[in-house]
Amino acid sequence: MSKGTSWLSNAVSIIEADYQRSADTHLVFVKLPGFSDIDFYFKDESTHPSGSLKHRLARSLFLYALCNGWVHEGTTIVEASSGSTAVSEAYFARLLGLPFIAVMPKATSTDKIQAIEFYGGKCHFVDHPAEVYEVSHAIARETGGHFMDQFTFAERATDWRGNNNIAESIFRQMQHEKYPVPNWIVTGAGTGGTSATLGRYVRYECHSTQIAVVDPENSVFYDYWQQRDQTLCSPYGSRIEGIGRPRVEPSFLPSVVDHMIRVPDAGSLAAMRVLSHLLNKKVGGSTGTNFWGVLKLAGQMQKQGEKGSIVTLICDSGERYLNTYYNEQWLTDAGLLEEVKKEEAVLLHSLSN
Repeated sequence: MSKGTSWLSNAVSIIEADYQRSADTHLVFVKLPGFSDIDFYFKDESTHPSGSLKHRLARSLFLYALCNGWVHEGTTIVEASSGSTAVSEAYFARLLGLPFIAVMPKATSTDKIQAIEFYGGKCHFVDHPAEVYEVSHAIARETGGHFMDQFTFAERATDWRGNNNIAESIFRQMQHEKYPVPNWIVTGAGTGGTSATLGRYVRYECHSTQIAVVDPENSVFYDYWQQRDQTLCSPYGSRIEGIGRPRVEPSFLPSVVDHMIRVPDAGSLAAMRVLSHLLNKKVGGSTGTNFWGVLKLAGQMQKQGEKGSIVTLICDSGERYLNTYYNEQWLTDAGLLEEVKKEEAVLLHSLSN
């Protein structure tokens, strides 16, 4: 066995050993007042070792790159990321003893930056979110490294037919519930990898479940889903970290998405606050976006007299956003505080009825 082959074999074994040490994430059941015939479930992805849903993606991206022969001993790993993917990739890079550089907008939360640096990663900042792609390619060329490019490879790196992907895990955990086949699974889209995995899996297994994608302000995914125009761009980046993109990403597959909901930022953050209270656990902004969509769909089901279940994701912990989304001064400076409070009051009222 050559030195390169030996290193590759060891690297794959290290990643697989890390997976075997980790139990599956919890599926948290919540009964919401006012929805007696609908059961709600939250897949808590914040419990992964690197703290978010992106742990699954990072693991898949590393295995994909290793087995494609793109990453070798000493290869510098480069990623374009607003935070959580970079945290998870920094985690795996440290496991393999590889240098890691995250290219991200300057507005990324300091908590995520600190988490990347905790795992030994370095951060390279750009002024505009759209610059991350070109700069990542440039750094990879300069270092002789490998640009992971989550936005291109997310939908193909994950084995959507099985191998304990998130869809398979959800349906396995739902087997003994009152409504084991969810009416809806709700997710956001950053790369589009999760929605692609979910959408493909339910079709592969012939489930009746529909996939709903929630999209924040300043993201083009909602318009792309409606228009199929790949040239769509936004001059702004999403304020909700981890989801929403200013351009159409290759991994977002609109054909496997049954429904999309556009969510205002104030709605995302208000729902984040309400859900954190219901769970007695702080969740992040993208989880709030998910919850906003869940409540919209539950309202529609109730009006139509439907019974069943809805599953969504807790993408990461709210502890990563104490200096932003949970900071009233930050909300004030962003011009969001009053609107968030209004939306929060509306949500609380709807849940009390």
